[in-house]
Order: sequence, then structure tokens, then C-alpha cells
Amino acid sequence: MIFMIKPLIVNITILLSLTFNANLFFPFRDRLTLTMRQQAIYGLFAAFAAMLCMFYPIETLGETHFDFRMIVILIVTLYIGWPAGGICTLIVVITRLIIGGSFAGIGVLVSVLSFITAWLFRPFYWKAKNKLWHALMIVMLYFLLYFTIIVQTVSFLNWEFYSTYFAMFLATYLLIIVLIERLIVYNRQFDEMVYMDKLTMVSEMAASFAHEIRNPITTVRGFVQLLQKDAGNSQLEQFAPLILEELDRANKIITDYLKLAKPADFRLQPIDLSEVLRDCVDLLRPLGAFANVSIEWENIEKCYVWGDEQYLKQSFLNIIKNAIEAIDNGSGSVFITTQSLMQQKTVKVVIEDNGKGMTEEELKKIGLPYYTTKSKGTGLGSMISNRLIREMGGTVHYMSHPGKGTRVEITLPLMK
Repeated sequence: MIFMIKPLIVNITILLSLTFNANLFFPFRDRLTLTMRQQAIYGLFAAFAAMLCMFYPIETLGETHFDFRMIVILIVTLYIGWPAGGICTLIVVITRLIIGGSFAGIGVLVSVLSFITAWLFRPFYWKAKNKLWHALMIVMLYFLLYFTIIVQTVSFLNWEFYSTYFAMFLATYLLIIVLIERLIVYNRQFDEMVYMDKLTMVSEMAASFAHEIRNPITTVRGFVQLLQKDAGNSQLEQFAPLILEELDRANKIITDYLKLAKPADFRLQPIDLSEVLRDCVDLLRPLGAFANVSIEWENIEKCYVWGDEQYLKQSFLNIIKNAIEAIDNGSGSVFITTQSLMQQKTVKVVIEDNGKGMTEEELKKIGLPYYTTKSKGTGLGSMISNRLIREMGGTVHYMSHPGKGTRVEITLPLMK
């Protein structure tokens, strides 16, 4: 088995190094929302990795090629999607046919089989709580099919070869899965750090000038109300309500900035999450009915989180209100569910609408000041909600597709 060591090390090195490089240029994220162009880039990058593995195969019987290209196909299909996996598989198939040999057809078959296996099980994989376990189940099923095919079609080598090859295949596959999951966590932490830096900058700005602006606004508002009583000025009577409305709007923006600057005056206590959500739904049902939007919930589990009830309710109200306002096609629904993740000691709240959705560029800007997809608004509501939830030890994650709606996943720590 000495002859296997060098090509095995080469294949493993190729896959690990290109995984790090892929994350450097195209950072891994939870449930990536990618355009077809981005899928194609991922597919070509994965195909390059698979081709390198094919150029350094573990050769036996002269024309039988054993390598780790199937790992690339499995992982790119599971994590990126079927378009990227399909592009990678197509290039691998063409390359294998060009290499040729009497077993080229078998090489094509096992490559296509790896794509089909990952494609079929991808939806279940992303719903799984323990991805490593499901990744193991997927690869074991593929091993069963793969081994059956080569035993029936290729002259039997020996058990030592097969056990070494499949053991290294499994170890490399699981190692890359673990690596990608860790990179996803690190990327999420980096995004959180960048986001919190932006919040800190905005908070410092808010604290420095918000009070100074509010004082003259209050003075102007008082004089407008005083002059409004002058019945002889018809133009002032006509425009005074508009002036007062805009002054109130400016005052609300300043108030939002001040909340953003110092939101951490929490009264931490055990909170019944189900009660908070029900209160929010009851408060927003009239708004939903006016917009012809139904608010539905299911699996609202009774669980307790540790936080400030007022701020948590404010955050949920902002997010659910945004979901209602995102439905501008005359009718729609907002769905709310919860799920306790006992292993992570957290609870996940999902707020999903079937509105207009957002592009990837819009998703990146959600939570930034003065960015909003609505015709009216400042974007501060989302920013404040995100910060309040983070201050309570939670996370907020947005997923969206244009024309298909938006999904907001909020995780909060369960009370110990």
C-alpha cells in the first residue's frame, strides 16, 4: 500500500487547500442565496479541484482510476446547489471521457451517481440539526452504490486496497465537512464583528448630536402651533399640519438614534417567548387585516428565554411589521414558527412572508442605517431590532429570493 500514500496525500492536499482558497474568495455562508453566475463560478472552481484530483489518481490495473473527485461533487452540490454541482459534474465527465480507458464509462457513472445522491438528499441535509451525522449517512449510501458498481464491473483488487481507499475517502470527506462548518461559523462571527463596529460608529454619532438637534425642533414645533392659532393666515393653517407631521417624523428618527445609541438598559428576567409572540400578533392583526395579509403561526412552543420583555417585543413588532409591509401584491401571509434546539440551548423563531423578496445585494444592506426597501422609512427599525436581539445574546439571519418572499431566523438563548 506504499504506492497509495503519495497520490492520497496529493488528493487530500488539493482538496484542503482549495477549500481554504474558495472561502477566501467566495466566503461560505449559511444557506447561500446565489445567482446563476455565482453558481457557475463555484461550479468551475470545484471542477478545477476535481480535475486536479483526476490528474493525480490512484491507478491500479492500468486503466482503473480511483481518486477523490467524487468528494468535490458531493460537497459542492450539498453546500452550493445543483447548478454548481451540475457544472462540476459535467466538466468531470468530459475530462474522464478524454482521459479514456476501458473503465471510463464506470468513472462517468460513479461521478454522476455522486451528484444525484447529493442532489436528492440536499433538502434533508439543510434541515438537519446535526449536519455531520447526515453527511455521514449520505456518503455511506453513496459508498454502498459505488462499491456495488465497481465490484460488479472492475476486476477485484483486494480488501486491503478497498478498505484503505474508502477509509481515506470517508476521513477526507468528513474533514472537509467539518472545515466548511467551522469556516461558516468564523465568517458569521466576522460579519457580526463588522456589523457591531458599524453600530458602534452610528451610536457614537447619535449620542453626539441627537440632543442638540432635538432642542431646536421642539422650539420650532411650539412656534408653529402658536402661529397656527392665527386664523387670519390661511396658508399657515393649510401647511401647519404638514410641518408638524415632518417635525414629528424628524423627532422619531432622533428617538430611534438615541435608542440605538443606548439600548442596553435592560431589565433581564425570564420571558415566556410564546406570550410575547402572541401579544405581537394580536397587536399587528389590525394592520395585517388592513393590508389584506393574514398572520399565521404554528408550533409555538412554550419556552422561556432570558432578556428584556419590552425590547424583545419591540424587536418582534418591527420584524413582523416589515414582513407585512413587504407584501404589496394585494394579499399574502406571514408565517411564524418556533423550534427549540436543545443541543445548542437556543430557541429559533422563524418569521416568513411571501412578499416581493430581496436580492443578494439588498440582503447585505439590511440593518444598515438609512437603508430600506420601502418607499417610506429610515431602515433604523431593522437596525435597532438586530442590535437589541444581539444585546440579549441572540442572532438574526435573513434569507430571501426576489419574488418568493423573505425568511428571518432569530435565535435566542434558552433560560438555564
